[in-house]
Amino acid sequence: MSPLDHWDYKADLEKAFSLIKATYQNGGKLLVCGNGGSAADSEHIVGELMKGFMLNRKISGHVRKKIKEVSKGNGDYISDNLQGALPAISLVSQSALISAFSNDVAPDMVFAQQVFGYGKPGDSLLGLSTSGNSKNVVYAAETAKAMGLYTIAFTGEDGGILKDICDCTIKAPSPCTPIIQEYHLPIYHRLCMMLEEEFFKEV
Repeated sequence: MSPLDHWDYKADLEKAFSLIKATYQNGGKLLVCGNGGSAADSEHIVGELMKGFMLNRKISGHVRKKIKEVSKGNGDYISDNLQGALPAISLVSQSALISAFSNDVAPDMVFAQQVFGYGKPGDSLLGLSTSGNSKNVVYAAETAKAMGLYTIAFTGEDGGILKDICDCTIKAPSPCTPIIQEYHLPIYHRLCMMLEEEFFKEV
């Protein structure tokens, strides 16, 4: 029996799915951030969205034709190995920007700065914080709200500050950081599967 069987998460998961689905339907992107283990989760989520996860995401015949028109004999190889992508950016990955901004401006604003630079109205921000109070994630969420992004948080059972900011908060039923992170993983896997099924089920 899965520990998820004892956690009433489905309504919140559906809401998170609906928000990110709306982002992708309107040509937007997902921004993801977190600290420590949640930073690794941010990278993991982006990895599941930007390439095939559970489905074979073949590119369309129209795109294949365009690639063959411009390629110098490599069109089939390129087309055979490209996969459909759901645009997502991990804000924890930009080491030069993060180190420069931390040194020159404010280290707790590194995610907010990227939200300000990358974010457009209708995009989504997913912030992971086991406490719900991580300052850099909170500042990113507040910046995102001000800019018209949808905001989603993955937290522990308290929800912290993020639950009062975000459009949707998925609160793992534990106060313990490693257990919270263990709950987060199967939930974001399900979220990524739902999004993949929505956009690539007929490809």
